Order: sequence, then C-alpha cells, then structure tokens
Amino acid sequence: MFMSLFISLFFLLTPFFVLSTFLALTQEYEPRQRHKLAVEVAIGTMVVGAVIYLLGNHIFALFGINLHSFRMGTGILLMLSAINLVQGGDSGKLKGLDKGSISVVPLSIPITVGPATIGYLLVLSSEAVDTGEMVLTLTAFALAALCVGVMLYAASWIERVLGRSGLTILSKITGLILSALAAQMFMLGFTHFV
Repeated sequence: MFMSLFISLFFLLTPFFVLSTFLALTQEYEPRQRHKLAVEVAIGTMVVGAVIYLLGNHIFALFGINLHSFRMGTGILLMLSAINLVQGGDSGKLKGLDKGSISVVPLSIPITVGPATIGYLLVLSSEAVDTGEMVLTLTAFALAALCVGVMLYAASWIERVLGRSGLTILSKITGLILSALAAQMFMLGFTHFV
C-alpha cells in the first residue's frame, strides 16, 4: 500500500519535468543558490500538499462537490498533464522570473503541485477512512516531495549524466505513467455515475 501510494505521488509531482524546468530557470544560479532553492521547493511542496490534503473534505463540503464527479474531473486534468508531458511541454517558457520569487511560485505551485496533483490529493483526502491512513498518505507525499527535492539538489549532476535528451525521454515516460493513472481515476468516477 505505502509503496504504490508513494510511487503514484512521486510521478504525480512530474519530477523530470520539474527538474527540466528547474534547470531552465536557474541557468545563471551558483550551485549554492540552486541547492538553497531545491530545499525551499521541497519544503514548499510538502507544506502545500499537506494543507490541500488536510482541507480536502472541507473543500468538498464547502462547494457541495460529489467525489465521483471530482474523480472524473481530476482524471481529465491528469490526462491533459500527461499529454503535455508526452508532447514535450515547454519547460523554458518561465525564464526571466525574478530569482527571489520562484521557490513557491512557480516551482512549488503550479509546476510541482499542479491542478492534477491537487485533485488527486483531494480525492485521497476524501477516501481516507481513519487517522492512520491520513498519516500514511501524508508520509508518502512528504517522501515523494523530498525525493523531488533531492533530484533538484543534484540537478547539475543529473543533467551531466542524462543530458537534456535523457531528461526529455524520462519526462515522456512520466507522461505515459500519468496517463494510466488518469484513465484509472476517470473510470473509477465514471463507473459510479453509470
């Protein structure tokens, strides 16, 4: 249970796309600046994800949203994210942002924790049956965010080893995995409507 949840959450964070974007946005950064930013992104991602997860049921109640329709919508958003990754979404279009403003926005939100991830966390939140399951999910999410942070911390090394084309290939593979998660999420919601 924990491993499959961790792996799903890790891929939902689109780590290789995040890494490509991080490299594009920090080309002029010193290694020390990149390391500091990587830590900030990991912490920002953990905090944002935890807040969204913990407020999930309240958000559904506030807007009167049905879980099954939300699953379908999340599946569609996730599929759009997957298609963008497979088609080679542009990670360089955010260049030129102020160095002091990129750790939370845009790197933590919406690049790492985008609409599909938010939707997935809200669904997981509403499905949690007890505190133990909530702790398990939050731990898996924190570990996934930490892994993304470690990847960003080692961004220069990973880029040297894999190259830009290697990162592009891994982003496309991530997109394929996300498309399967998207189809599963959509069908789960759809079967409850039929």
